[in-house]
Parts: sequence; C-alpha cells; structure tokens
Amino acid sequence: IPYKMGTNLNTKGVIFQAFEMFRLKSCIDFKPYEGENSYLQFEKLDGCWSYVGNLQTGQVVSIGPGCEHKDIVEHEVLHALGFFHEQSRTDRDDYVKIWWNEITEGQAYNFEKYNESLISDLNTPYDYESVMHYGPYSFSKNKSVRTITTKIPEFNNVIGQSQDMSKIDVERLNRMYHCASSLTILDQCSFESIDICGMVQNGKDVKDWEHTLTTTGENNNHCLESGCTTGNHLKEYVMSFDTTKGLSGETAILESRILYPRRNEKCLQFFYKFDGSPKDELIVWLKTDDGTGNIRKSIKVKSIHGDGEKQWNFANIPFNTRTKFRYVFQGLKGDPQNSKGGIHLDDITLTEMQCPTSVWQIRNFTSILKSSSKGDYLASPIFYNSEGYCFVLNLYPRGPANSNGDYLGIMFSLCSSQNDGALEWPAANRQVTFTIVDQDPDITQRMSASRSFVTDPNQHYSKSKGGLEIADITGVFHPFYNTHIGPWYGWRYFLPHRELCRRNFLKNGNLIILANFESRFKIFYFNEVFAKCELVKSHPRVKGISQRTVLLLKTSSKSAQHNVWSPQCKIKDQGKC
Repeated sequence: IPYKMGTNLNTKGVIFQAFEMFRLKSCIDFKPYEGENSYLQFEKLDGCWSYVGNLQTGQVVSIGPGCEHKDIVEHEVLHALGFFHEQSRTDRDDYVKIWWNEITEGQAYNFEKYNESLISDLNTPYDYESVMHYGPYSFSKNKSVRTITTKIPEFNNVIGQSQDMSKIDVERLNRMYHCASSLTILDQCSFESIDICGMVQNGKDVKDWEHTLTTTGENNNHCLESGCTTGNHLKEYVMSFDTTKGLSGETAILESRILYPRRNEKCLQFFYKFDGSPKDELIVWLKTDDGTGNIRKSIKVKSIHGDGEKQWNFANIPFNTRTKFRYVFQGLKGDPQNSKGGIHLDDITLTEMQCPTSVWQIRNFTSILKSSSKGDYLASPIFYNSEGYCFVLNLYPRGPANSNGDYLGIMFSLCSSQNDGALEWPAANRQVTFTIVDQDPDITQRMSASRSFVTDPNQHYSKSKGGLEIADITGVFHPFYNTHIGPWYGWRYFLPHRELCRRNFLKNGNLIILANFESRFKIFYFNEVFAKCELVKSHPRVKGISQRTVLLLKTSSKSAQHNVWSPQCKIKDQGKC
C-alpha cells in the first residue's frame, strides 16, 4: 500500500512500528508513494481518524497530538483497509448490551449497528478483544457509568483494549486480503510438535538434544508459575541437552531447516536455561551458502555461558544475511561430574525485523508484585541508545504513590554519562517507546502493551531549554546509579494487573520490558518487501452515513469518551489520555 508522510508529522516512528506489525501478522505491506492513484496520506491533524476502505484516490489518515501509539495507528489503518468498529456488527446484540439511557444526549447514533449489506464479519466470532471495539464508557454521561456491557461479564474490562491487534483481528485481516503467510517471520517453534518444527540433529556431534515433556512445578518447565495457570501452560515441551554424563567438551548440535531470507536484517529470539554446571556453554552459529549452493560456511554469532542461577532467560540476537542459511544451537558440556541438569531451549522466533536494543528482564515478578506497595519501584540497569544517550527506567509494580494501585507504572529518564559532551542537547525530537512483552509462543498472537511519546522541543522544564536537557543540569544525583538522573516521564497507568494473567505477560513468573529511545529522523524503516495486495474497495454508501470513521485519542479504554457525528455524518470517536 503506497503512503506519504506529512511534513509536520512527528510520529513517523510509531507509524513504522504499526507497519511492522502488519508485516509480521499478515501479508499487508507498505511502500513510499510513487505516483499511484490509491495511497494513504498520514498527517498530523485534529485527532486520529481515517476513512473506511479504499476511496480510489489519496486519502488522509490523521495521527494527531496524543495519538502516538501503535494500537491507535493500527486502528486507523484497519479502517482504511475496510474495517468498521466491532460493536457495529449485525449480531452485536447477542454479545453486548447498549445502555441507551446512559449515553450523552445526541450521541446515541454512534451505537447503531449496520446490516449485512454494509459490513461483514468474514465468518469470524464476535471479538471482545478487537482493537476496533469501543470501550465500556464510550459516550457516557457519567465517566463512572458504562454505556456498553458484555453478556459474558468477564469481558467488561476487556473491550476497548489498547495493546495490539487481536487474534481475530489478524484472522479477519488475512481472510480479507487472502494472506497465506507473514512477510517477516522466517521461523518459530515452541517444540509442542514431535517434528520439532523441522529442526534436525547434526549427525557429526556426539550427543543429541532431547525433546522433553515437562509439567507445572518441574524445574525445566517454561510456563506460568504465578497462579495464572491456564490450560495450555500446565505442561509443555522443551529441547534439552543433558550435561550430567559423559566427558567435558562433548557437544550436541541442533540445526534449523534451510531458510530463504527476503531482507538482510534478522532477529533471533528464544528462551534458554542452564541448570547443570556453570561451565556449560550454549553457542549460536549461523551457517550460510559457501558460494557453491551448500550450507557450509559457519559464523559464530553468540556464546552464552552457564550462570548457575537455574532461571529461564530471554535471548535477543541480531544478525545479517541475504543468502540461504540455517541457524544452529550447539550445547557444550563443561563439567559433567558437577552437573545436575543441562541446557534447555524453548519458544524460538526468527524474524526479519530489528532486534530491540534495550531489554530488561525482571525475574520473579509475581513475588515482587505480591509484596509491593504503591510508590515502590524497581530500577532498571543503565541503557545506552545508538547515539550514546544514557537512560534508565523505573517500574512501579503497583503504580506511583498517587495512582490507584491496580496498574503497572513505567517512567523514563535520561542520565548523565561520559558521552554528554559529544551529544546534542536538548535531546529533542526523539521517540521514547516502552513495551511490556506478551510472551505467547506464537508471535502472531502476541498482544504486547506498547506506549510512545516524542520529546517536544517547545516544552520547557525547570532549567531546561526544551526537550530533555543534560541530566547533571536538570536532574539530581542518584546513588543507585552513581550519576545524575533527569526529570521522569511516563505513565502511571501503563498496564492493568488483570492483563498480566489474562495474556502471557508473565511466563515462569518473569516480566520482559523493551525500551527504545531514538531520533525520529533515524528510526530505520524497511522498504524491501512490497506485498501486492489490493486495498479493500470502499463499501456501498448507506443513506445518511459517509465512509469516514474517526478515532481521536483512543489511549485508554478506562477513560475513553466519544464525540458526535459532524453535520457531514462522519463517525467520530474521541477519548482522553
């Protein structure tokens, strides 16, 4: 789908993030405009809105102030791709109840449903999780009284979620555009099938990796041990290399099937665990075409040594190749006489995307959450971005002291470092993104929670010239970091606790946070793959209803409010941060 970016748009990074989600979960791709008749024009206008369907001409998608979030961009792009709001379905009364008396006067028509001549569910179930669903307080006279309730009460706090496209959103999108596969997933494996996803044991090694069934409570089980036990987490398979027998130096090699790349950049992510000897080692190799058509050229990508902690860890390994290849896991025995376990692998994902650069894994978060009070926080390690800026995060398990205690809160601050003299100050026009990872084994079904903001050169702070100033000028000395920390920015209400167990945000009791702080002019955008999918044709116009649908500041289902149709009969949604 061709696109153009407005000159005043400061949210390009978030738009590119949303593009990558479409590439990851469907065959929908985006390319810079090259004179095509149909294209999307992204602009920073009043609010967030989009037309529904392909208007067969250039059509505006507004990503206005306060809309700098991945889920909002996804929502607006889905409108352009032909999606209406979920609660507009013909059969919606079977699933939700509209409380007409609680709707603000003059707003009731926002809750009308459409007939089958205008809208199709593509033979998919009603989706309470849809990123296209109104929140429970939309258009409410009283912000504490719901205008929509679900027939199944457990979904009352699910509708209006602001995380990501749901599983059914993705299914519907792929049916609409006849997508057979992802554009950026090369491989993924949770080892639940006996064929281990086509991976092969190398015949030249001494030992083999074993396909091992684990159950809840076993040391090797990579599952929820937090009280959030849902059916598919009670037992699972992992790949294990026993290092308790034999000789030091013996190896087991597990190779992927042959893979054929479309892009150069790759990101290999997986979970691993050492519970044998601290001298055990896991080595990741890349085997590529040696120029003769054979996959024989080996490059060592990463060596990981036993840590003695017997905990599941998250690995995040970038590499590049444009030729056919395999990725390889080599387990190496270190000291069998002093080993009581081995090396374990689970939930491998290989994508042609950028790897996150700043990863914070918080172990035993379930226990931390239980023992925390409002205002308590966890301090991250010090991170550095690609430009050399130093930054840190604070995670509030029960929110800051002035919150309600039912949400995770996240705050960001720059810190002073030896690089300060070589950097641009203030650090304006840079995008900050936090992501709490949904650890579902299937990356296409993950609904990670992500929020972004752009540092504003026109916003002034104490002792600051705008944007974010040097921490040792605007901040205070922090003994934990042994450096100066600047002002804090972020969200008191980032993710509700109820989502931690409903999704897979906690796996083995651990929480994973990704952080990104980059110049919005330098955010890398892939433009190597263009899926030749046509835009959905615009729906037949219904009397009294135009084809323009608007979403403004849908940042929180908790506080979402909605505005009226204009005299031109636009469908207009509005919310507040």
